[in-house]
Amino acid sequence: MIGRRPAAWHVATVAEVRPETATARRIVLDVPTWPGNDAGAHVDIRLSAPDGYQATRSYSLASSGGEHRIVLAVDEVPTGEVSPYLVHDLQVGDRVEVHGPLGAFFVWRPGPEPRPVQLIAGGSGVVPLYAMAAARAVSTDASPFRLLYSARSPDDVFFREELDALGPDGPRIDYVYTRRTPPDWPVPPGRITPAVLAERTFAAQERPAVFVCGPTPFVEAIAAALVDAGHDPADVRTERFGGA
Repeated sequence: MIGRRPAAWHVATVAEVRPETATARRIVLDVPTWPGNDAGAHVDIRLSAPDGYQATRSYSLASSGGEHRIVLAVDEVPTGEVSPYLVHDLQVGDRVEVHGPLGAFFVWRPGPEPRPVQLIAGGSGVVPLYAMAAARAVSTDASPFRLLYSARSPDDVFFREELDALGPDGPRIDYVYTRRTPPDWPVPPGRITPAVLAERTFAAQERPAVFVCGPTPFVEAIAAALVDAGHDPADVRTERFGGA
């Protein structure tokens, strides 16, 4: 557990870039002054143009702990100001400004008593939820984890290898594909419905801590369905995103 750290601006150097999906890129930043962060935290990335114009956008971290390297996975929004540059133009050795760590509400920390944790992701919203699952895997916390992950197709899944590598001691992972499924997938493409939530998530009576992250319409629909199913609104934490 890292705990609350004052947010500050840091100069980061790009240490690694590689494709995450056809429209997204994984970016590893070396931040010598980074104080560490809890799983689920986010940062602001600020880009500055030669004419002095600046643009700042928030991105969730796929990493946690006390390391000086932080990991982003940025999905391109073609009309955005920042994400197209991060996905297509940013190169190893480039420097960017990073403000953080940010966020104290949408974070997971190991606790003294096991409590079920339900993660629900839409698209790139899995980024901070992966950080939570990975943090739990290296902790002594025995809380049972489940991840319900909605993606357009198998090719659009973020951190597939890392999620698989968490193994039997990691979260139970249920995938929902909205446009194209793998061969022989038992159900046709579709969205997460209240019936899917009832079948593939912890029940309300188990009092799980629930973290939902994804596009705004996705998050609002899932949060409303969870409350309708009996979950205490105080147990449902949400993080949403739009164009960037």
